[in-house]
Amino acid sequence: MPTIHNLFEPVTGTWQFIVADPSTLSAVIIDPVLDYEPATQVITTTAADALLAYVKEKGYKIERILETHVHADHLTSSSYLQHRLSQTQGFKPPIGIGKRITQVQNLFGRRYQIGKEEYEQVFDNLFEDDESFAVGELTATALHLPGHTPDHLGYKIGGMYLSSVNPKIQTTNACVSDNVICGDSLFHADIGTARCDFPGGDAKNLFKSGRRLLDLDEHVKIWPGHDYPPPDREPVPFLTVGEHRRLNRHIKDSISEEQFVKMRTERDASLKEPRLLHQSLQVNVRGGRLPAPTESGQRMLHLPLKLNGLEW
Repeated sequence: MPTIHNLFEPVTGTWQFIVADPSTLSAVIIDPVLDYEPATQVITTTAADALLAYVKEKGYKIERILETHVHADHLTSSSYLQHRLSQTQGFKPPIGIGKRITQVQNLFGRRYQIGKEEYEQVFDNLFEDDESFAVGELTATALHLPGHTPDHLGYKIGGMYLSSVNPKIQTTNACVSDNVICGDSLFHADIGTARCDFPGGDAKNLFKSGRRLLDLDEHVKIWPGHDYPPPDREPVPFLTVGEHRRLNRHIKDSISEEQFVKMRTERDASLKEPRLLHQSLQVNVRGGRLPAPTESGQRMLHLPLKLNGLEW
């Protein structure tokens, strides 16, 4: 079974993960955060450097950096980590994400007037649905879990990697995995599920994705992408499938698809947009790379104005 280290980034409520094979010390980093202060536009690497320090302390060799989706609430540090690790490890770990990322990149590339040369081929691996790959001697499988976004993945990790005639794409149904890094599909039971009102989001798809996770064995651990704990509890890095089936306020066993879609649609209509929505999307469709500098040497992000019907 893998060793999973969960590092909580409290400003954005994000869980970052290092998942390692204890027998080989090979590891992957999943959903790392790049620090950004919107009041000053200052980018720092405190969270990312903490990941690097932890990797060094444990003696891990990072084989891949993985994204569950293009996040709309924090900037990714994948590109920064790739650059730093290429210096310390002697090779550049590829950045992986789901194959539908091109839909998301094209949409937001047009919306924010980002040239295709800034976001095409910034991800090294575009995973097929249910594609498996090795983490040391462990098996990881990319699960397509749409609903929050159309490109959304989870990563099922555990068991031994099985050789195949086609090693790029292989299913491992016979291999029991005890962990799923589920991104923004399920949250802690008292929070429920993620919103579905982003472009390409769909409440019916999220219900199906949630039930796909909850159809796994009861002991399987579900590791979410975020937690937003109330004052009376600490952040919780995982719950089991069984706990979600009994306790998840949005998608436990007693809730039907019709009830879920109605609840999710009404709830999403009342939510404010994420605080770092525009900044996050513009950096994340670039795979964590910063915008190209202007003639004056500045790197610029676009922020849309809301006029509330005013024209002059």
